[in-house]
Amino acid sequence: MEVPVRLNRRILDYDELLICGPVFPHEVVGFSGGNKYFFPGIAGSDIIDFTHWLGALITSYKTIGTKDTPMRRVINRAAAMIPVAHHAFCSVVSHEGISGVFFGAPEDAFSSAADLSAQVHVRWVEKPYRRVLSVLPEMYDEIWVGAKGMYKMEPAIADGGEVIIYAPHIHEFSVAHGKVIREIGYHVRDYFVKQWDRFKDYPWGVLAHSTHLRGIGTFENGIEHPRIQVTLATGISAEECRSVNLGYCDPATIHLEEWAGQEDKGILLVPRAGEYLYRLQK
Repeated sequence: MEVPVRLNRRILDYDELLICGPVFPHEVVGFSGGNKYFFPGIAGSDIIDFTHWLGALITSYKTIGTKDTPMRRVINRAAAMIPVAHHAFCSVVSHEGISGVFFGAPEDAFSSAADLSAQVHVRWVEKPYRRVLSVLPEMYDEIWVGAKGMYKMEPAIADGGEVIIYAPHIHEFSVAHGKVIREIGYHVRDYFVKQWDRFKDYPWGVLAHSTHLRGIGTFENGIEHPRIQVTLATGISAEECRSVNLGYCDPATIHLEEWAGQEDKGILLVPRAGEYLYRLQK
């Protein structure tokens, strides 16, 4: 498949380009940072949709927290076409501060930063959790970005378990893409793949987001079976949640203190959801 590689032409106005940005586990490419700030950062929609849907086909579950991915290789190959010198400052940052900053060719700086991020941003657990309450900071103002409260927890949730995204301040699925999301809903990958003629003309990046939030699962004989339940406890109504195939919980009924200290019961409270990737020890 040929994909047009388009980039904001203003890069040609400069003698050198500097990328400055963080590196952390990412649902599409494995880890953010490096050349990703070109593609898809300031790129055309073709390569954005291609890389995001490619990641969705592999699944966020398998991709997130992996340094070398097919999507990263596509991005690096596209960046090699940039005719202007470019370097990167790649930082590894958490709420506790800066753990490291790496400078050099984007591929090299990213690689070193991703190795450190794998130590800083990943929390390993011995047993999967049955229920997780992901409390989103107010910096996440819509589900489009707040989905991190789901996919950074997904690998550590037991089959048949539930993740609740708690964010009373969120009232939108997405300002930019809400119309499409309401049309397609949130579904597992195979829901789209096995009905491709029905969905192929929708923006692939939005299809990918749909799978990221809904997680892995199956679609057989017209019946969808997500591996886990995804529930919103936000400012989005019960009717809207159910219309897009998500569960609903009234945020007023949730008391954070009741969720704390119950890890031995398979229940986890995550106060800064989206900051760390949770994974099961092998």
